[in-house]
Formats: sequence, structure tokens, C-alpha cells
Amino acid sequence: MTAESKPPVGRQVDGRLAALGRFCFRHRRWVLGVWAVVLVVGVLIGGRVFEGTVAGGSTGSSESARGASVVAAADPAEGVVTAVVDGAPVDRQDVKAAVTSATADIARLPGVGSAADTYSAGPALRSTDGNAGLVTVRMDDGSGKAQLDAVTQRLAAIDAPGTHVTVGGDLVLQQEVKHQTEKDTRFGEIVTLPLTLIVMVLVFGGLAAASLPVIGAIASVGGALLAMFGFSQIMDIDTSVLPIATVLGLGLSIDYALLMVNRFREERGHGAVIAAAVERTTATAGRTVAFSGLTVAVALSGLFIFTNPVLGAVAAAGVSVVVIAVAAALTLIPALLGFAGHRIRTPAAPVPDEGFFSRTVRRVRKRAVPVALLCTALLVAAGAPFASAEMRNSGASVLPASSAGRQVSETIDQRFPQAAAAPVTVVVKAAPAVAQAYADEVVAKLPGVSGVRAVTPVGEQLSTVDVLVHGDPQGDRAKQVVKELRADRGGLKTYVTGGAASVVDFQHELLTRGPWALGMVALGTLILLFLMTGSLVMPVKALLMNLLSLGASLGALTLVFQDGWFSGLLGFSPADGLETFIPVLVFAFAFGLSMDYEVFLLARIKELRDRGHSCTRAVELGLQRSGKIITSAALLMVIVFAGFAAGDMLMVKQMGIALAVAVAVDATLVRCLLVPAAMTLFGEFNWWAPAPLRRLHRRFGLSEHLELPPIEAAVSLPGQRTAAPLVAAAQQ
Repeated sequence: MTAESKPPVGRQVDGRLAALGRFCFRHRRWVLGVWAVVLVVGVLIGGRVFEGTVAGGSTGSSESARGASVVAAADPAEGVVTAVVDGAPVDRQDVKAAVTSATADIARLPGVGSAADTYSAGPALRSTDGNAGLVTVRMDDGSGKAQLDAVTQRLAAIDAPGTHVTVGGDLVLQQEVKHQTEKDTRFGEIVTLPLTLIVMVLVFGGLAAASLPVIGAIASVGGALLAMFGFSQIMDIDTSVLPIATVLGLGLSIDYALLMVNRFREERGHGAVIAAAVERTTATAGRTVAFSGLTVAVALSGLFIFTNPVLGAVAAAGVSVVVIAVAAALTLIPALLGFAGHRIRTPAAPVPDEGFFSRTVRRVRKRAVPVALLCTALLVAAGAPFASAEMRNSGASVLPASSAGRQVSETIDQRFPQAAAAPVTVVVKAAPAVAQAYADEVVAKLPGVSGVRAVTPVGEQLSTVDVLVHGDPQGDRAKQVVKELRADRGGLKTYVTGGAASVVDFQHELLTRGPWALGMVALGTLILLFLMTGSLVMPVKALLMNLLSLGASLGALTLVFQDGWFSGLLGFSPADGLETFIPVLVFAFAFGLSMDYEVFLLARIKELRDRGHSCTRAVELGLQRSGKIITSAALLMVIVFAGFAAGDMLMVKQMGIALAVAVAVDATLVRCLLVPAAMTLFGEFNWWAPAPLRRLHRRFGLSEHLELPPIEAAVSLPGQRTAAPLVAAAQQ
């Protein structure tokens, strides 16, 4: 053991986190071994998590979800495979022979419940121009991938001169969503990790320091995959949850490791030997990491308030990856520092008190009122487009335009009006004759209804009524039809389902449960920031500023994905609205990440305030000493989000763009301009709290600042310069 890696001499740092740092340093081989096992098991076992996911979520206990469940329980079909035979008149004899032969072959395949084509099922499966026909195959409940592959291969083999076949349907769509999501997730990881390594080499000026956050992120991803695989065994995990949780875990792991390595370099620059630097880093930066992780977890926990299973799954997966990211930063990074600390370049001098960020604070302080007003106006204007946002279920359009499943879905909507999914479906618990009378006497007479298809019997006392509406199938008219059908059920037991009903149900849940979720997140955040700062003013300001930056993110989301700004550059076709649950997820994730940077900055300001600096000087020095690391962390997070946004899945792209904008706005406009302006305007009132709360904080407050013992003079290795001249700077 070299002199630099021996346990620290002198008085040890008090506290559990310091003890954890000492343990991980002394037993670094064991710690590294445990994380290596987590990574290997996570890749081998957790890598199969995509196989256990469910493509397409329901709306939980809503009426539309209950209606869909009633039909699914009565219908023995696993799902439907649909092929479009296009390019030649369906009445041509060779086309008819090829299609009917394939239909007959498929009907005899194992796992097939029934098969139909335009020649056996009538005009519903014939296009309006007569140049395309459908073949629909209902798969038996329990049929697997082998049976599905046999069906799709036989459909693709339909061959008649001048025709081409595209195979889709809900079962094919589910497979394509899983495959594309897995592909985009892998692409995001492969692209972002090398880019983040390059940026960190530039930040730290060396490969050794830059590589540790990447190693920590890779290990965290392995742990996150393992955690999500476990969740998939006990609950339905929507496919879209995986990339969302992965991008959060990857970004947080890099940010937390970056903070730890940066503090380690500071402690080394102040003269600490490696063991002491690891201990002091875990005691100080480790507290910030733990506190930051707690604030992000609180923001994500608000999603548990909703009954929507997708949001619940995101909350469970998100909280788990936050825990794993914090655990990696507090255990794996100290162990890695024990191995590689001597290779990490020690700063020649501490972070200067004068620089770009301190000068920025002084300039802002001179014009605090106009800066605050201008920043607020810009953020409000950026968020204004979200006021016109439309919520909708994207369906097959979440896939890229090259997807066969999406092409089949769009072809059916455009050319097979009788086979297209109805905007509204009423599930009637009655015999078909009774359901038909209800359809004729109640449904068809509603304003906004353009037609009613023939009643479809599902069971002996269960039928469905497909309702067609004027205009947008998920627009205001369709939603109004849903509400009117639920208001007048004709004395029958009915469930109103379909795409429009799902949107209505989700919006209702947002209105009824959203305030409770928002209140829970706000209260939890206020309590945590109060326990950290002892102030009642700063937590309230932080909440308001986070809402402003969040609004800007949602406004950008609306402009890009609803109005089509930069759609060509980003490689997607704009929809007429936003996926229903994306704004909720953006709120939870962006709010948590904004609080992440708030904690980074306030921790430094509070530390300087406790050392006796005035409020003005504490803000100036706090931003100067943390500005570079916050900006670097934000840049790395933007790279991670942009890497995932470069994929083809629309939902992942929406999340990536929205979160990249949120982080960029928060780390620049908010932290560098609006926060200093607001701190200047409030002055010493920033630290105000009623006397009872001040007493409460003195007793239970979670101090981010530790009184560290003096650093012992560093022991130098042969040929290595000590940093003893910088020891005095460490105590300032």
C-alpha cells in the first residue's frame, strides 16, 4: 500500500456518509466486485426485460379500460394480424386465387382462430377504389411467437403479378413497438456514453477523472435493468417505460459521479491524501447527491397518485433508478477513486473567487429588477403555446413511417372506412337485438354522430356498437359524444370505450388527481428544501422558478410535436396533439431535475452563508464555485436526452426533446440569471422563517455543510509535488 492510499491520519470526519466513504475506500475490491456482479447479472437477466413488457397501456380503472377488459374477457382471441394486398384490382382472378389460397392455408395453422378476406367477409375488407383488399387473422388466446411468425410469413408470401403485401395488425404493432423501443434505447446508450466521455475529458483535463462517471453510469444501467426486470415479474410494465427510466438513470448517474469526482479533485487540490479526499468527498458531495436523489424521488412519487398503470410503472421504475444512481455515486465512485485517485490530475489552484460566473452575478445584481422581469416574461412566453396543446392517443403513429404496422394502420384508416377502428365503441351488456335497438333509438340520434355500424355480438349477453363521429376522431365533437353517451345509457349497463373515451378518461383523471399529485410534490419539496436551508422563502421561490422553466419545456414540446416546428430536422411527422401521458411525465422528470440543480447551487450558497459570508457574497461565490459543475452536468444531461431523442419512437423523442429543453433552460436562464436576480431582490429576507420553524430547523434540519477537520499535510510520493500550499485555501 502506497503512502497516498493509506487510511487518513488525524481526526476523522464525523457522520455516516464519511464512514461509508472510508468503508468503500478500504474495501474497494469488494465494492467493485459487487458492482461487477450487478452489471453482469443486469445485462444477462435484465437485458430480457423488453420481452416481459406490454406494448400499449390502459387507463387503469377508468370506464374505457373496464369496457375493454369486459370485451377481452369474453373474446378468446389473442389479437389480430392484418395484411393489405395492394396494387391490383381485387376482382382479378389471379389475385383472388392467391389470396383465398393463403387464407385457407392460414386457417389450418396452429394458433389461428379464424381467417377472413374480402372474398369471404364482404365489402368491409375491400378498399374504396377496389385496388386493395384485407386479410384478417384472429389468433387464439395463448398463441405464441412461433405461431405468429408462421402466419406473417404465409401472408407475406401472397404473390400475384402487380401486387405487394404489407403485414400489420395489433399483434405485429406490439412486436414492432418492443423492437423499436429496444433499438432506440441501445442506440441512445451507444451514442451518449462516448460523447459524455469526450465532454468530461474537456471538463477534467484528463481521461482518468473523465472515465469514472462513465463507468459508474454503465454499472447503474445494469442495476436499473435488473430492477426493471424484477418489476416486470410482478406488474405490467409498458414498453415506453424502459427508455424513459433508462435515460433518467443514465443522466443522474453521470451527474452524481461528476459531482463526486469534482469534489475529490478539490479536496486533493487542498492538500488531502487520497484516502482523506475520498472520505471528505463522500461526507460533503455525498450529502448533496443523497439530498438531490431524495428530491428527484419525491417529484417522481407524485405519479403514484394516478391510477393510470403507465404512470405508476414509470414512478416505480424511476424511483428505483434514482436509488441505484445514488447508491453507485456513494459506493462505487469512492471505490473507483481508491483505485484511480493517484491518476486524477490535481488542480494547481482552487477555483478562483473571481471569474465568469461571479462577474455575471455582479452584472445581474446591478440590474436585478429588469433581469428578473425579462427572464420571467421570456419563460412565460415560451410556455404559452402549451395552453393550446391537444391531448390524444397516438396509436400506430408512435412508430416511424417505415414501420409496416403503421403503414397498415394508416392504409386502413384512409382506404377501408368500414374496417377502420371506430372513434367510439359502446360495450352493451345485453343481447344483440336489445343493443341494436339502443343504437337506433339513442346513439344514432345524438348530434355529432355521423353513423352507427351494425351491432357486433361478442357473447350471449354482450355486444359492441361502433359509433362514427363528424370530424377529428379524438377531437372535441368526439369527446362530447362520449360524454352524452355516458349521460344517457338507455337504461342499460354500458361502457363507452375507444380512443376518444380514453382521452376523456385521462383528462378527467388529470383534473381530479392532478392537483393532489402536484400538492404532494410541492409539499415534499418545500419540506426538503426547508430542512436544507432553514428558510421558508427560498423553497417557495424554487418552486415558482421550476414551474416557469417547466412551462418553457412544455411550450417547446407543443411547438415541435403538435405544430411541427423542426419536424423535418428531427425526422418525424407531426401529430395533431401530444401523447396523453407525456406532459405528466415531463412535469415529474423536469421538476425533479430542476430541483437537482437547485440543490447543487443552494448547497454551496448555504455552505458559504454558514461560514459568515453575506447573502450577496454567498450567492456570488456559490455560483462561481458551482457554476462550472452545474453547467457541465447540464450539458452532459442534454447530450443524454438528445441521444435518446435521436431515436425513432415518437414518445421517447418527445420526452428527450422536452427534458433537454428543460435542463438547458434551467441551467442557464434560471440558475445563472433569474436566481441571482431574485436573491438580490430579496436580500436577507431570503433566509427568513417564522421563529417556530427556525427552532424546528435547528433541531431537525438536514445540514448540507459540515465542519470538516483541518487537512493533514499530504504525504508526497517520490517525484510528486505536494499540494500543501493550498491547504489554507481549503479552510476559507
